[in-house]
Amino acid sequence: MRLVVQYETILQALWLILPAYAANGCAVLVGGGTPVDFGKMWKDGRRILGDGKTWRGLFFGSLLGTIVGFSLAVVGKYLTENGLNIFDLDYFEGYPLMIPLVVSLCIGALLGDIAESFLKRRIGKERGEDWLLFDQLDFIVGALLLTFITSSVLHAVGATTYNWFIKNFTPLHLGVILIVTPGVHIAANIIHRWCKQKNF
Repeated sequence: MRLVVQYETILQALWLILPAYAANGCAVLVGGGTPVDFGKMWKDGRRILGDGKTWRGLFFGSLLGTIVGFSLAVVGKYLTENGLNIFDLDYFEGYPLMIPLVVSLCIGALLGDIAESFLKRRIGKERGEDWLLFDQLDFIVGALLLTFITSSVLHAVGATTYNWFIKNFTPLHLGVILIVTPGVHIAANIIHRWCKQKNF
């Protein structure tokens, strides 16, 4: 029974954070073009962000991540309404509240990644240079922070009867996300680099 609960919690946590994963991953895959910082330098003479953060990646990463989130919301609601949601997977409050919640996860993820790039440049780290844990968790922190703010605002204005973030992202779920994400991120980077070498 304890193992079932543990697997259920892991599945719930990954389900909730998947839109942020998708946004962050898609931004890398479809990025390119005009940099977010437009090639500008900071006061220290280094690039503000670097060529790795582009408007195309920001737009399409947010868009594709949002599509993933909306798809999960539809599936979750269908499973719930038909008595098939045995793992109690969330549907992001359904329409229309799923819009601000899912978008917050996606945009927050990319803003977190941008903030981390800014800090990397300030301490002299170049694009692609490893910064252990910061590289793996930047987008997660951004996604969680913006979604917490959004959920709190929705609750404060009476759009929800409870804080969606606090209800779903319990300490256990947050722990799972923080433990699993670095491994997922490192594995995804290895696969991405291998595919680039093979010209896939």
